[in-house]
Amino acid sequence: MKLSGLAFSLALGTQLALTPAHSLAQPAQPLTYAQPLERDAVVKVQEALRRAGAYTGAADGIWGPASRTALETFQQGRGLQATGEMNPATAATLGVNPAELLPAHSAPPATTEVLSEQVVRNVQTRLRSLGFYEGGVDGIWGPATQTAIERFQQSRSLQVTGQLTPVTASAMGLDPNNLAGAPR
Repeated sequence: MKLSGLAFSLALGTQLALTPAHSLAQPAQPLTYAQPLERDAVVKVQEALRRAGAYTGAADGIWGPASRTALETFQQGRGLQATGEMNPATAATLGVNPAELLPAHSAPPATTEVLSEQVVRNVQTRLRSLGFYEGGVDGIWGPATQTAIERFQQSRSLQVTGQLTPVTASAMGLDPNNLAGAPR
């Protein structure tokens, strides 16, 4: 059972083609791919937070406000960015192997994977057809695309992260395993 409360995030680079039309464009923020964690993985994180003295709740696999606050407190106390979300740096500092957090059948893309312009165009096209995006379908992940993802997530009662997660891609009608492919 996947829980939407905690996800493991990896930053992905974006790919920009510098053509005359885009030569004045600022580089976009790196995209983040977040993989929702299953109950057993959440238990591992909660247990690690308990060992670190940051969490006093039950290691029950339910990611609630106390778990998120404990993770933020842990991150702050260790000089990490206090996001309340799991990422490779937080996992390493907690002493948790990131590979143990993700199911083998749905590992996230490697950190060297780049979201191509085609993938971003597919996302923009789909968001436009759903009425959430009015900008140009240019393959550049910018503020308008980011805002459209957030509005879409909110409209579908998904966790509003602004990140292209497998759950978000699926809800948009995209195949999370083939984001460059045609929408379903």
